[in-house]
Amino acid sequence: MLERVVSTQSNAEKQAAILLNRQRGVGPHRISAIKASFGSLYAFWQSVKANPESLPPLLKTHWHNPDVTGLKTDLAWEAQHPDHHIITLDDSRYPLLLKQSPGAPAVLFVKGNLDALSSKQIAVVGSRRATLAGARDAFHFSEAFVKAGFCVTSGLALGVDAAAHRGALHANGETIAVLAHGLDQVFPLSHGDLAKAILAQNGALVSEFPIGVKPSPQYFPRRNRIISGLAGAVLVVEAAKRSGSLITARFAAEFGREVFAIPGSIHHTQSSGCHHLIRQGATLVEEPAHVLEAMGIWAEPLNTKQKEKTHLQLDKASMQLLQALGGAPTSVDSLVENLNRPAEAIASDLINLEILGLVRQVPGGYQKQEEV
Repeated sequence: MLERVVSTQSNAEKQAAILLNRQRGVGPHRISAIKASFGSLYAFWQSVKANPESLPPLLKTHWHNPDVTGLKTDLAWEAQHPDHHIITLDDSRYPLLLKQSPGAPAVLFVKGNLDALSSKQIAVVGSRRATLAGARDAFHFSEAFVKAGFCVTSGLALGVDAAAHRGALHANGETIAVLAHGLDQVFPLSHGDLAKAILAQNGALVSEFPIGVKPSPQYFPRRNRIISGLAGAVLVVEAAKRSGSLITARFAAEFGREVFAIPGSIHHTQSSGCHHLIRQGATLVEEPAHVLEAMGIWAEPLNTKQKEKTHLQLDKASMQLLQALGGAPTSVDSLVENLNRPAEAIASDLINLEILGLVRQVPGGYQKQEEV
């Protein structure tokens, strides 16, 4: 059956990599070791077929029947659309910075603009429970990075990640979202429109996980490793002591990337992670120019007069939220009930609208700004 799927030598190595990528317990380091031992992944498959007992003991522990059905699923997804791509380490389109990083994924699934992966990137990451100040910082720093010619990379999570993506989009720039699941889905569900906006503006969604794989807590550190590998620098906006953003920063430091952190109040838990990074040697930054100067770029002034096109850049969910608000204060609970959406998703969108100057928080909830 394997030979019927891996049918031509030109596709053999790629398809062998996809099969190994679906093998439980066989990660990038082990795939790299297999290739070094057998000369190619296809040669490994041929060896397995000829003599399964020839497998090294450690590999036997994790070995199962090859997921040929899964391979077909992945290839069918790639064939669905010209902007669906599956690339391996041998592909010339594989991003060089990531390829040079330890533990680079053997397979990358990309939806959208594949060239964006090889652009100059700054990763902007932080807490899912971002404060308004943190979300504003992520938004405005990302705007400045885009204006200086960088692509902004993040993880599509609530809070800082979402604000970073939106800041890049607001500045008409490209942004990349790295996901911890298969690209046939979007997590969180509330960010479906944001993912569409990223693709519509020449950005990309990226994952090492095969089609159909659901999000799981154990996958997020692997997602963070890719974010660090793609970007030339990582900015942590807000983070608690036990935060995935610190994992991203640790990977970045191990990969020889620049790590920046925005300080905050010593009394705020969302600042403790950034303070820890600064004590460990991360560069303290207070404005985008500090990051850009360290990257050898001079920041251009931000154009803040963009309200005339703000409505066009809001996703459907944010537009519905804006329409649900009036001149009188409306509580988050009322918005949850009226819009039938999760409270955390509404809170994230409210922060985005507040950053854009479209709503404001007042006693009793939120209301629409008089001048929009």
